[in-house]
Amino acid sequence: MAERGGPRRRTQGIAGTWPPRGAAQGTVLAPSGAAWSFFLERLQAWVRAEAGAGRLLPWVPVAFGAGIALYFTAAGEPVLSVSIAAAVALCTAAFLLRRSRFFVAAVMVAAVSAGFAAATSKTARITHTVLARPIYSSSLSGFVETRDIRERTDRFVLRVTTMDAPRLSTKLERVRLSVKKGTAPDVGSFVELKARLLPPLAPLRPGSYDFSRDMFFQGIGASGFVMGAIKTTEPPESGGFRLRYAAFMQGLRDAIDARIRSRLDGDERAIATALLTGRRDAISEPVNDAMFISGLGHVLSVSGYHMAVVASVVFFAVRALLALIPGLTVSFPIKKYFICS
Repeated sequence: MAERGGPRRRTQGIAGTWPPRGAAQGTVLAPSGAAWSFFLERLQAWVRAEAGAGRLLPWVPVAFGAGIALYFTAAGEPVLSVSIAAAVALCTAAFLLRRSRFFVAAVMVAAVSAGFAAATSKTARITHTVLARPIYSSSLSGFVETRDIRERTDRFVLRVTTMDAPRLSTKLERVRLSVKKGTAPDVGSFVELKARLLPPLAPLRPGSYDFSRDMFFQGIGASGFVMGAIKTTEPPESGGFRLRYAAFMQGLRDAIDARIRSRLDGDERAIATALLTGRRDAISEPVNDAMFISGLGHVLSVSGYHMAVVASVVFFAVRALLALIPGLTVSFPIKKYFICS
């Protein structure tokens, strides 16, 4: 402290950054050379473990699926002969390199090429005519292949045999038509009708669900709705084994639905019908909202076939596990136990 009456001393200050530059360089959160080497060694160890004996096979379907996904990202339709030739050549190369260190990479590349060729051949096999412009009046006749009963309207897929449209020179193979609820014809029947046809719906926004692609791989070239009455007549030819099988399965599904409706009432009947036959038209709106809010809406979306597959897998899995225990197999009725599961 300066003495009273004496001269004042000027204090000097130093301005700088915090923390100091030397300390800041030591605290940079960047991986060092040792960390990078440890990470690379660990990654190589994981790759060697996955490429070990008996562990390469599960990655082949992944590469095959990657080839299918690569097909859908192509800007244009690939040439079928070139895709198949490339897949055959790469598979042959992978076989010849089975004793080489490049065998793993060759198998993965061959699987990708095989998936790409499979998707290309699938598209070439099911190629059909797709409606490009609306047709406001068309006379159609054909076989009913599928029927979908929904909450407000019914829908069915018609395999077209004859088509009379003034603005269309080629015939569509299949069309999906909507009708009033309760008026959809039976599966397997031959019908004549008039309909208004529309092109398949394009994606509503970039990257959204592509309805037209889904309909293309189902063999459906247009959608629309029926105008007027549907006339059921005798078919000029047989519909084939697949159509007879579809009609049999639809009749069986209708019989199960009628049985459930005669035994149960209300929402119990609606949920049981949805689980076994896939029909969701009888589910009330409060129950439907409650199922989706609780996260159980996917249970109503699956069909009875999927439920039967899951039940069969659980059935045989529990039976196999209980059969591994001799004491339970001899002393207890394990059949009743896995039926209850």
